[in-house]
Amino acid sequence: MSKPFPDNFLWGGATAANQMEGAWDSDGKGLCVADVCLFKPNVDQTNMSQHWNITSEDIEAAKKSKDTTYYSKRHGIDFYHHYKEDIKLFAEMGFKVFRLSIAWSRIFPNGDELVPNEAGLKFYDEVFDELARYGIEPLVTMSHYEQPLYFSEKYDGWAARESIDFFTRYVEVICERYKKKVKYWITFNEIDSIIRHPFMSGGLIRDHFTDEESYQQAIYQAMHHQFVASALATKICHEKIPGAQVGCMITKQTYYPLTSKPEDVLSAQLDARELFAFSDTQVFGEYPAYLLKRYENEGIQLAVAEDDFKIMKENAVDFVSFSYYSSSCSAFDKTGLDINEGNTATTIKNPYLSATDWGWQIDPLGMRISLIELYDRYRKPLFVVENGLGAKDEMIDGIIKDDYRINYMNDHIVQISEAINQDGVEVLGYTSWGCIDLISNSTNQMEKRYGFIYVDVDDFGRGSYKRYKKSSFYWYKEIIATNGIALKPLVEV
Repeated sequence: MSKPFPDNFLWGGATAANQMEGAWDSDGKGLCVADVCLFKPNVDQTNMSQHWNITSEDIEAAKKSKDTTYYSKRHGIDFYHHYKEDIKLFAEMGFKVFRLSIAWSRIFPNGDELVPNEAGLKFYDEVFDELARYGIEPLVTMSHYEQPLYFSEKYDGWAARESIDFFTRYVEVICERYKKKVKYWITFNEIDSIIRHPFMSGGLIRDHFTDEESYQQAIYQAMHHQFVASALATKICHEKIPGAQVGCMITKQTYYPLTSKPEDVLSAQLDARELFAFSDTQVFGEYPAYLLKRYENEGIQLAVAEDDFKIMKENAVDFVSFSYYSSSCSAFDKTGLDINEGNTATTIKNPYLSATDWGWQIDPLGMRISLIELYDRYRKPLFVVENGLGAKDEMIDGIIKDDYRINYMNDHIVQISEAINQDGVEVLGYTSWGCIDLISNSTNQMEKRYGFIYVDVDDFGRGSYKRYKKSSFYWYKEIIATNGIALKPLVEV
């Protein structure tokens, strides 16, 4: 029998507005960057760059189109009209917390307005009220790949200094509006992702920049602006909502040296720094020395306002949240190695691990390693806000038997228990990614399903949108009801 989790452990699920809400042009919502991303059925679904490289020409075509078949995030799973039904299902599973995001373009359609869109604010009021009916805490991400498209086109997104003012105005509005309804907040989803997909995360359009050097400079400038904006958002939240908890969020890619060669060990350390640079800055309130040295060596010069560093230092986050799906290997010499492009970054395959249908390597023990690594580094509470298995589920006679998902999640959650009970790590909660099927962020398709709840819609938006409980629904319900005791224990080896 497994040991129970802490009494106040927050069990739940996670989603993002752009992948589930639909209603892309309803009630005053403006276009966001996700609304111009196409589902491309005839390309290699493991080659992520084909989905993320958006040009000005692509954007112009999207703006002229009302299509929702290939612009799949425009329809999502229509949570906008199904939220009561969906929240009732979350409550049936026993959720203590539900992670969702607010679509910035529902509140400020272009991003630079002075007056918010009341219809957008009212929608989230209703969602939070519905969650409160069932005693479910909202965990709200302020920015989750949903920045207004106009903000990207006119201002070059986060590369512009104005971005800080636009974002903090938005944060002022939502913190004031929902100060009695939301206690837990995350500023930016996977803030490190601006390095990997600058359009989705930062609103940067590649052809707006004359050459690669100016483009890279803009990415690092946008990164700085997000750090300052995140610190200001933390300050606003603390001032407006007594007792509020504000976290940063990173993509936790855990790196193992491919061999014991010192060069490979160093490579793993340096790869890890690519991610730690983001959480180090938000936890300690200042740029780490290794990042500053990198800027110096590469000739990167940031435009920094007088109070930026003071703002960052005085407004560190309360907790560290992260997504964890897989691990990777690092090697100094990559010649002839098996490379994996199935995740959000190109990685080296681990010969000891199996992989999902989309090439993401399955490593439950990496969850425990990640938790230890982060807690030892920061000594702040951690929150696992994304974890799950994307798979091709098949419905047979109205039943979806997804034992593969149950096994995956059981093994990962057991490792969270081990980190808490054996390693002394403080973990606030666990929200599985895509607790209800939604549009994949990377490939813009439905076939890659994560949920405990099946939504009858295919890659082209066809279907009844009816909800069905998978086998994993009942499994997760039992895990929550027993506070983890029902987990299958680790097999001794």
